[in-house]
Amino acid sequence: MIQSMTGFGKASLQLPTKKITIEIKSLNSKGLDLNVRMPSVFREMELGLRNQIAQQLERGKVDFSMYIEVTGEETSTKINAPIVKAYIRQMRDILPEADPTELMKMAVRMPDTLKTEREEIDENEWLRIQSVIDEALININNFRKDEGASLEKEFRLRIANIRSFMEQALLLDPERIQLIKERLQNAIAELQTNVDENRFEQELIYYLEKLDITEEKVRLGNHLDYFLETLSGKEANGRKLGFITQEMGREINTMGSKSNHAGMQKLVVQMKDELEKIKEQVLNVL
Repeated sequence: MIQSMTGFGKASLQLPTKKITIEIKSLNSKGLDLNVRMPSVFREMELGLRNQIAQQLERGKVDFSMYIEVTGEETSTKINAPIVKAYIRQMRDILPEADPTELMKMAVRMPDTLKTEREEIDENEWLRIQSVIDEALININNFRKDEGASLEKEFRLRIANIRSFMEQALLLDPERIQLIKERLQNAIAELQTNVDENRFEQELIYYLEKLDITEEKVRLGNHLDYFLETLSGKEANGRKLGFITQEMGREINTMGSKSNHAGMQKLVVQMKDELEKIKEQVLNVL
């Protein structure tokens, strides 16, 4: 079953003093374009995290975000009391009559009045965070599978439409050949000259062979079958599906250039329209 590159996964973990929330979003991309946003305390774990995400998601423009919400009374940010007192003394020297409360308000807005103590990574805590990251990855992969199932349904419909239009075009082939013969015969008649019938038949056969679409029909049918076969594969196959659509386009274009028949050309245009819809959605396939 195919997977979409579009997806969203979220999971959260409640620790004694904080809540960890993981969000992963992905869109289509030629390769893996990974953007990681996480608190600085966990930065040393980023390389391993990137490898973990790459193994699970493979391709796509991926945004990974880790949010920490402090829910307990403990905080790593402290007031730098000596600095605050120094600011208050300096301002009192300038404004001796100032209200102490106002001086405090002014002092805490000054640079370096808050300091953040560096937290050390708790290994047990990180193991629990990794488990919630795994949960978010499972959620986004499930989302991708659901989107992939919708894409597969769409692809099968479009492939069936192309096959139907191709078969309708083949039904017009005898009429097309007859019209081409009549046009050539009328053109010869207008020249009002004697023509070697045997030579004329040979040239007519040669001309009609040039306009024959049997090979294109066979190859296009094979490409349609291969596309459906690839849809059912287990590996990531978005690129392969893209290559197959290119081959399908070549055969449809050749049929159009050979058609010389208004009804057949209309069906070729409809095939091209269905193929363009497939190409647009193939870009989202993993």
